[in-house]
Amino acid sequence: MDKALYIAMAGAKHNMLSQTAHANNLANVNTDGFKADFAQARSMPVYYGDGSPTRAYALTENPGTDFSQGALVETGRNLDVAINNQGFIAVQGNDGTEAYSRAGSMNVDSVGILRTSNGLPVLGNGGFITIPPHEKVEIGLDGTISIIPAGQAVDQVAVIDRIKLVNPDTDLLKKNEDGLHRFADPNGPQIAEADANVRVTPGFVEASNVNAVGEMISMLELSRQYEMQVKLMQSAKQNSEASAKLLQMN
Repeated sequence: MDKALYIAMAGAKHNMLSQTAHANNLANVNTDGFKADFAQARSMPVYYGDGSPTRAYALTENPGTDFSQGALVETGRNLDVAINNQGFIAVQGNDGTEAYSRAGSMNVDSVGILRTSNGLPVLGNGGFITIPPHEKVEIGLDGTISIIPAGQAVDQVAVIDRIKLVNPDTDLLKKNEDGLHRFADPNGPQIAEADANVRVTPGFVEASNVNAVGEMISMLELSRQYEMQVKLMQSAKQNSEASAKLLQMN
């Protein structure tokens, strides 16, 4: 009986873990630049010392992230950009490390630092991008930031910096809990080089690539699987109680 109980228990546990991944995807369906996470489960034999395994558990894994491009949404803002095809915007995470994002909605704070919509500094050729007082600011297709300085004529355009756009191998990246992408191997490279081939579309942002309908269907399927596992555990309990009664009668 305990074989069925262990299998059902492990299945129910990892159904819940898988639901967590799909729920996080669904919660970020309106988050600019968000990339959906994959989730899968596989059987894992359990070994106790020598010999063959007599139990098998389910194991939920995150095999990676869906890096397909989301839809481009026009905003008309000069500080909004959407990356065309592959590539990332380099930002500084809250932990002080360089990280990579596809969220291209940006603002200038009170001291002139260019930040993403969630407050992370955007990196340029030499660190933080600082934009001086200006009449107008524009971002070019290659990430170059140009301004008309405050009090100057419209023909007095000055180039102040270029957004660091990178295109590392996505197989080497891992999404962290803050939603930013970093290199997964701590012993490998930690900073990507700027890539001049990455292009952006000004006045647009990239929407989340989450398929809301697909995520809802997955959550319903996982919920039904969880209910099935619970029923199996109840059946194992009932069978165990019936067996105990038969032993008592004997």
